[in-house]
This record gives sequence, structure tokens and C-alpha cells, in this order.
Amino acid sequence: MLATPWPVPFDDPAWVFELKWDGIRCLLTSDGDEVSLLSRAGNDMTRRYPELSAAAVPPGLVLDGEIVALDQSGRPSFELLQGRMGFSAGAVHTPMVPITYVVFDLLHHEQPMIELPLEARQERLDSLDLPPPMVVADRYAGESGPVWEFVESHDLEGLVAKRLGSRYTPGARSPDWRKIGRFMQLRAVVGGFTPGTGGRAGTFGALLLGLIYGSRLRWVGAVGTGFNDRSLRAIRDALDEMRVAESPFHSDAEIPPDAIWVDPRLVAVVRFKQWTRSGKVRAPSFLGFGDDPVATITWDAEGPPNPAGSAENAKSER
Repeated sequence: MLATPWPVPFDDPAWVFELKWDGIRCLLTSDGDEVSLLSRAGNDMTRRYPELSAAAVPPGLVLDGEIVALDQSGRPSFELLQGRMGFSAGAVHTPMVPITYVVFDLLHHEQPMIELPLEARQERLDSLDLPPPMVVADRYAGESGPVWEFVESHDLEGLVAKRLGSRYTPGARSPDWRKIGRFMQLRAVVGGFTPGTGGRAGTFGALLLGLIYGSRLRWVGAVGTGFNDRSLRAIRDALDEMRVAESPFHSDAEIPPDAIWVDPRLVAVVRFKQWTRSGKVRAPSFLGFGDDPVATITWDAEGPPNPAGSAENAKSER
């Protein structure tokens, strides 16, 4: 179940509010003999997080939550979490980065729970005795103001609002969940890169980003900040293995003329200030690579609100 974007915080007694965690979405299941971890992309992550797969949790359990890595100040760090993901891009090359599993929903406990209203699922979730590194997300009823003040004062990503009485709808981007970001964040497909110059000679200058629009990528900009020396080298090595002769993008006069194309297989996560009128990201900064399926990174799903262009227009470009 996915949340729909919402522009600003709001107060409503029919809603509860949670912090928006900057990590990796994960379903945890237990059949009594073993614990399994599944990513949003459908990838088995069980071996990647042994502290979770070895946790003593009740049988017949299915939890929904976010795996996060906390920095020294206790804030979620997506960059830190890269060290525990399949493609770390040189951010933190160690398996010892500690993680926390923040649980925010209960889908099965001895019986299916998804048809129960949100508050019933949360009440059952609160009654469980979950071992570390698992914690249940805090919730705040009715008023988002205090939560938003905490988000701003601690430099966090945002909050998620959930409607009381709502069911859990797997696979749906539901209006019953709303995500309100303090920073704008985008998952985009890497379709190419620019050569590096100066201190970056031999690595790259920027990653060229696009969103699926019809049969190709619609260019949304380039990200050249947020990398360290190790990640520059590691990413360039991966890009060299993915090089192709033909551009995966629709024609766009703003695409750098010295672009080098790659097979669009990597999903980059970037933070940025705002969308431009032409549908480009302004002042993006690289956070890491996500594990979302490339096919889900579309213009309609990830692009700006009321974008210039639509799925109908994209059909003419197929």
C-alpha cells in the first residue's frame, strides 16, 4: 500500500500522523520456522539483514515497515543505509552498519488483518512483543502541527497521514494514506552520464535522470552533487558496464551534447528544491540508489503535479 503526495500538513480528527522514514520499505513474514524479508520490488532481502531474519517473532506474522539506519544524532540516513544494500555505490562499505526496523502496519497475525480498520490493526500491533531491532512507529491523532514542528527541528523528511477506519489495500496508491514531504524527493531512472572534468576526470560529471514516458525516458535533469570520491569511482565502474550506443531518452534540447548513454537499469534517489515549469528538477542532490522496479518509475507516478504532458500524450511517442 502506497501513499499519495499531499502538499501541506493539516489537522483532522479522522486522521493519524506518523513520521516519514527515509529507508527501505520491507515486508517481514514469519511462519514459525523462519523469518523472511521482502522489498517493495519483490526482492528477497533476508540474508542482507540477519539481525531481522534471526529475530524471535511470533509465527503467522506479516508486518509492514521501513528498514532505516540512524546516524549519530538518531536521524535516519539513507546514505548510511546504502552500506547494507545490494549496490552501495561506495557510500559505506561495511556490513556492520546497524539498522532499525520501524513497523507501522500489521497485515497478518494468526489470521488476515488487511480488511480490519486501521485502528484495529494498530491496536493489535501495539499488543505484540517485538524484539530489537524492531520498534513500532509512534502515532499522533488529529493534529499534525506538533509532529511537523518535530520534523522541521530535527531536519527529517516529512510525515505520513492515515485515515482512521481505512483498510489496507495491497499494491494500491491509496488516498487513505498521504505523504507530506519537507523536502521533495524523487526516484528516477539513470539513462546516461556526462564525462568528468578536473578533479573528476576519469569518473563522471553528473548522472542523467529520466522518468518512463511512453516507450522511452523523459529527461528531468542531471545530478552532480552528493557523491564522495569512493562512490564516484564505484558508480563509474558500474556505468561503464551498462553503456549503450543509443539514447534511452526522448529528444530534448537541454540534454548535454556530450552525454554517454547507459542501459536504464539503475534507480537513483535524489532530493531537490522544486520542479521547474518545463518539468525539470531544480538543485538536485544524490542520496543513493533505490531498489524499486524500473517499470514503476514513470512520469505519471513520479513527475510533478499537473505536469506539462500526460499519459495520453505519451501514447503518441510510442
